[in-house]
Amino acid sequence: MYVAYAAILISVYHHSNYLERLISNEGDYERHVLMERLTLMDNKDCYNQLRMGNDTFARLVNILRETSCLRNSSHSNVEEQVAKFLHIVGHNLRNRTMKFYFKCSSETISRHFHQVLRAIISLDDVFLKQPDGLKYCIGAIDGSHFCVKVSNDVVQRYRGRKYYPTQNVLAACWEGSASNLRILDNALMRDFDKLIVL
Repeated sequence: MYVAYAAILISVYHHSNYLERLISNEGDYERHVLMERLTLMDNKDCYNQLRMGNDTFARLVNILRETSCLRNSSHSNVEEQVAKFLHIVGHNLRNRTMKFYFKCSSETISRHFHQVLRAIISLDDVFLKQPDGLKYCIGAIDGSHFCVKVSNDVVQRYRGRKYYPTQNVLAACWEGSASNLRILDNALMRDFDKLIVL
C-alpha cells in the first residue's frame, strides 16, 4: 500500500514539473514570436511599439552588448530586455501589463527595466555632449508645454504627464531679428561653444 502511495506521489511530482516546464517553454516561444514581430517584420510596428525603427533598435542593442553593459540571461536575450524597457518608457506601461505581453514575472520585468536603465545611463558620455557655454549660468533652461491636437496614430508620442498631448517649446534669443536657419548655422559653425549633433 505504501509503495502505491509513493508511486502516485512521484508520478504527481513529475507531472507537475512537466507542466511547469511546458508552461515555461510556451512562454519562451510566445516571447520569441513577439520579438520577431517587433524587430524583424514590419518597421512601422517596431516604430509604433518601441519608438524606433528596426535598424536603430539593432544598433542600440549592439552598443549595449559590445560595451558589456547587458548580457543574455537564461530565458531572455539582450534584444528582449531592451524591448521591454523601450516599450515601458514609450507607452508609460506598468509591470502588470508587461507581464501579460512578455509572459514572465513582474520581478523579471522590473529587473530587466532597471538593468537596461543603468546600462543606458552608463553610456551618457557616449551619446550626450554637454555644451560649455552655460557653465556660469544660474538656473535651468526649461521649455513650456502647450496642448496640441494631433492625429490618433501619433498621439502617444505627444503624451504629457497629465495624459493629454503636449508639445515642449524652447526659445532661442537673438539680438535684433534673425531667421531660425541663421541661429542654427551660427550654433553649428562658431569656434567656441559649438553645438555638437551626434
